[in-house]
Amino acid sequence: MNKKDNFIQDINNGYSAKGDSIILGGAILDGEAIAEAHVKIPLKTLNRHGLIAGATGTGKTKTIQVFSEQLSNAGIPVLMMDIKGDFSGIAKEGKEEGFITERHAKINIPYNVAAFPVELMSLSKQNGVRLRATVSEFGPVLFSRILDLNDTQAGVVAVIFKYCDDKQMPLLDLKDIKKVINYITEEGKEEIAASYGKISTATTGTILRKIIELEQQDGDLFFGELSFETDDLMRIDENGKGYVNIIRLTDIQDKPKLFSTFMLSLLAEIYQKMPEKGDAEQPELVIFIDEAHLIFNEASKALLEQIETIVKLIRSKGVGVYFVTQNPMDVPSGVLAQLGLKIQHALRAFTANDRQAIKKTADNYPTSQYYKTDELLTSLGIGEALVTALNEKGVPTPLVATMMRAPQSRMDILSASEIDEINGKSKLVKKYAEEIDRESAFEILTKKIADANEVAAQQEEQAPTKSSKSEPSTTEVVTKSVLKVVTSATFIRGVFGVLSKFLKK
Repeated sequence: MNKKDNFIQDINNGYSAKGDSIILGGAILDGEAIAEAHVKIPLKTLNRHGLIAGATGTGKTKTIQVFSEQLSNAGIPVLMMDIKGDFSGIAKEGKEEGFITERHAKINIPYNVAAFPVELMSLSKQNGVRLRATVSEFGPVLFSRILDLNDTQAGVVAVIFKYCDDKQMPLLDLKDIKKVINYITEEGKEEIAASYGKISTATTGTILRKIIELEQQDGDLFFGELSFETDDLMRIDENGKGYVNIIRLTDIQDKPKLFSTFMLSLLAEIYQKMPEKGDAEQPELVIFIDEAHLIFNEASKALLEQIETIVKLIRSKGVGVYFVTQNPMDVPSGVLAQLGLKIQHALRAFTANDRQAIKKTADNYPTSQYYKTDELLTSLGIGEALVTALNEKGVPTPLVATMMRAPQSRMDILSASEIDEINGKSKLVKKYAEEIDRESAFEILTKKIADANEVAAQQEEQAPTKSSKSEPSTTEVVTKSVLKVVTSATFIRGVFGVLSKFLKK
């Protein structure tokens, strides 16, 4: 067989699947799309996580869109963290253009326009489904890691959570935990010391400053009720398509602490609540985290360890996590090692550092007899990518340059009126619209302090007052002074001395 025939055989063997799969596009050899070789990813392996990388403008967003469409068609819900705000068009049908028809003819994949069921969500005050979580749901360990506390400070946070549990005081929002910190360093200092040990005011002051830092990044909007239920991410519409849940994050690009807080809490919540799935035929949920470097650049060592741990464990719950970033080097090696699917769009080599990064990136991919990976990384066109995945047996597939299929939905954002239309029909928007501020630690401690002050005031009023006495007169003062002198031992001894002398005479 010639080179082309060998290539077609290798790709078809490497990307075959007995079970259901999705098709990302067609293989490329020597710059030519090969219609007989499709790049198929088995649904069974999509919980093994992945990476979608590439320079700005190389087609990463459209790849996520295609990926999400194929998942939705297979009845798999998607959660997309949309930092740039350019993903919402998946809710509307696309438009067949000449370049799309030409592309699909080259890779021998039919093209049909389609729209997909969408929920628009928000961590802030943008229109959409409001996402919140309570402080209690985080627990002391995760809350401490988000605040980047040391062991001593984390120990104090654990005491705070234990105290609130013992006293049945819910920690719902940031004002609750701030109130508890103020209480245990002031009015409740003796109570805490007696039951839990002494707590340094310097330590509580540091914790309070860290909470205020989180609050300044709009953490107060995220912490509270009604807490979001992860089951609402797993919905299928009446046509059997999985919902594409888009979290609009355009207004928190400069608030990485809030972004990483939400992402980690969501992964932890999903892991805790979802049952073990084992070796399922398809994932329960696939999560795309756009601009992932915003998480990793700002994350502490403890937070990175937590992310790595959850990424390792969450796949057993049937959840796939896909990191989207410009350069694979943005993702820590511990996380990168967990990623089964890698879709690498073109990289740019403008500087010596860029060229070194490209060589390192090429080393992360399997060797291929058909490509010089480091050279190909800089020559891929828009909408083309290097792909390697895991087959159904968990073995890495051959590296293949791929002409990605075009999105079936709109390759542009929704208008304001279209966003309002989607939100107006959403059951989840109505469900999570109301902000609940039920009695929690803040209200309980405020009442406790007020009651204590009231009791103290009443006791002061009821205490007996000292009887007033009239001021003594001058004569009484002089008489008392004289009597004091006359009755003093020194005066008596002096008088007896004088009398004895007188009697001797």
